[in-house]
Amino acid sequence: MTQPVTLGGRPMMPPPGAPVEELLVARFRGHARRLLWSALVLIAVCGAVAYFYGNLPAPYEDWMLLCAAAVVVLGLVVVPFLVWFSRTYTITTRRVIVRDGLGSRNRRELSHTRGYSISVRRGLIQRMWGAGTITLSNGVDAPLRLINVPNVNLVHETLADQIEVNQILAHRDAHSTGEPLTSR
Repeated sequence: MTQPVTLGGRPMMPPPGAPVEELLVARFRGHARRLLWSALVLIAVCGAVAYFYGNLPAPYEDWMLLCAAAVVVLGLVVVPFLVWFSRTYTITTRRVIVRDGLGSRNRRELSHTRGYSISVRRGLIQRMWGAGTITLSNGVDAPLRLINVPNVNLVHETLADQIEVNQILAHRDAHSTGEPLTSR
């Protein structure tokens, strides 16, 4: 009987039929370049408040300046940051998970075992920043879009590798247990 191939004492592939532990491969957010305009607005508002504070005529008090600055910062800096911060992408050894939403959380998953096609779209600005949009489609469910993914080529290769490994394991387990491939 042959021994399983190990790497650092851990088996590289589980024995046929054994449950496979789900491991975290990557967790990331969309590229932070979307926050560039928010940062510029924050700098401009700070500069304007510093310039006009104490220099406004009597009917325009400093409190009105501060209230207007707070509204602008809230609407153009804080809200875009929270929207960006609320969307996370997770790749595990079993699936891809997209979580987003401010008030209510939405969660979509796509299993590597079912297989899916990967398409990458990169606009001019995205290419300059090394980002892109990945669309995952299994032909049954609505496509899963990973928007403004940083290091898009690395993420694409990682997803393709995870599909291949999961397809190999599913195929091997189906043949070792004798069940037909179509039942998976």
